[in-house]
Amino acid sequence: MISKIITLFKIGRKLALSDAMQIISKIYEIPIFVKVFFSLLGLFGRKDFKQRQNEEERLCKSMESMGITFIKLGQFLATRPDIIGEKLSNQLQTLQDKVPAFSKEIALNEIKKGIGDENYKDFINISEPVAAASIAQVHKAQIKENGILKEVAIKVLRPNIKKVFNEEIEALMLLAYIIESLVIKTKRLRLVEVVFLLKEITNHEMDLRFEAAAANEFYENTINDVGFKIPKIYWKFTSDNVLTLDWIEAISIREVEKIKSRGVNIQALAKDIIQHFLRHAVRDGYFHADMHQGNLLIDESGQLIFIDFGIMGRIDKINRKFLAEILYGFIQRDYKKVAQVHIIAGLVPKNVNLEELAQALRSIGEPIFGQSVKDISGGKLLKQLFNITEKFNMQTQPQLLMLQKTMVVVEGVARKLDPDANIWEISKPVLEKWLKEIKDPVNEIGNILKDTSEAFRKLPELPEVMDKANQALTFLASGKIPQNSTTYSSLNEKKMELKSFKNQSIIGILFLVILSIIVF
Repeated sequence: MISKIITLFKIGRKLALSDAMQIISKIYEIPIFVKVFFSLLGLFGRKDFKQRQNEEERLCKSMESMGITFIKLGQFLATRPDIIGEKLSNQLQTLQDKVPAFSKEIALNEIKKGIGDENYKDFINISEPVAAASIAQVHKAQIKENGILKEVAIKVLRPNIKKVFNEEIEALMLLAYIIESLVIKTKRLRLVEVVFLLKEITNHEMDLRFEAAAANEFYENTINDVGFKIPKIYWKFTSDNVLTLDWIEAISIREVEKIKSRGVNIQALAKDIIQHFLRHAVRDGYFHADMHQGNLLIDESGQLIFIDFGIMGRIDKINRKFLAEILYGFIQRDYKKVAQVHIIAGLVPKNVNLEELAQALRSIGEPIFGQSVKDISGGKLLKQLFNITEKFNMQTQPQLLMLQKTMVVVEGVARKLDPDANIWEISKPVLEKWLKEIKDPVNEIGNILKDTSEAFRKLPELPEVMDKANQALTFLASGKIPQNSTTYSSLNEKKMELKSFKNQSIIGILFLVILSIIVF
């Protein structure tokens, strides 16, 4: 208990001294109690963030200075404008996950510990760190595979990162519970649930075997895609804290001028990014759900390279068809067809008036087609669609929410390359091709037989697999915990634990505040 209070005190000091609270209070009304509490914690502390004129930069730098827990919290909250508001969400989207690297010697020890001494001996020329983030850093090395020397990237978790993160997140959860208990109006923000979700998602991200599995599946799905490449995973050299994959000489997609100097057609690249994303979503039902510029590279031949597979999205066949049909229906401006798809697929009740639903869909589509090419967005269209169809009692699938959010990011990346990219024209051939393929009678029979045999083969493990998959998707896409899940039960248990800690914590924190004032 004492250690948790001390950790909570340290977090409070970080917040108080960073300038983050002052900036947030300008954007979101913070209760007086919270302001006073952090003012006391920050007495006599050094504040050096006010030199920065740009408020956005000050906020992000403040959170970066506080370490992994706040970096991850900021990144998570950036996806939840429903909780923190659009303005603060937009500010947090610029948060950079970059921290100083730890030493090569420490990294080598962690690699040995992860993959064993025998496998470690197969590495040659392990470099100094080439990139570093809050959770892990990357080294370049070589291995011999079938007598051939190959260059690889080794991703290594920071030492004790899980312990540090979980200690801080537990203390932060306690703080959230105290605020919720003392300031009733904050209950609607679900602070405890937000922090709990962050803990679940980040702990999943800190097991590199999950990322390796995601990259491997993505690699197999896209191995024949022209102009697109996923680094190969080396399982022999991969563990929970070490991930080894192909090293690819490439530059960030941010470096537009360098890309142009290599003779790459920027307009074509923007088109490829959108089409690859849609192809993965509707063809494979498995897509990269963190497609910001930092995760997209261009190699020397002009191929598009994806990295960082910690967050992936999955869509079942029914929802893929639904997605393709509605997007294509909007492209064709066939609102009645889109309405029919909703009803036939059971996405809205059968008694919904077809004409009224079509009219509501028209209210979304027509304003979009009246806009300039620069303002047209498939992601924003889906967001509006989900908002309107909710009025017709449509139950939105979490997978589609995740896809919608990712689509907005993808379109933004493409527009950085080509501001005049026509999203509809780019999307149309991918959707047409897939819809034609799935409607082919031969393919349909083959898919039915394949799906049936696969279902029977996996029948014994299906309930467990589906439960885990649904929970993960719900967490990531909607930011909500399903009430029938084991995680929901864990959250309730955690709340009971926090309740017993609350009063002791308040007394302990006040004591530490007084002590801090005396000492500092």
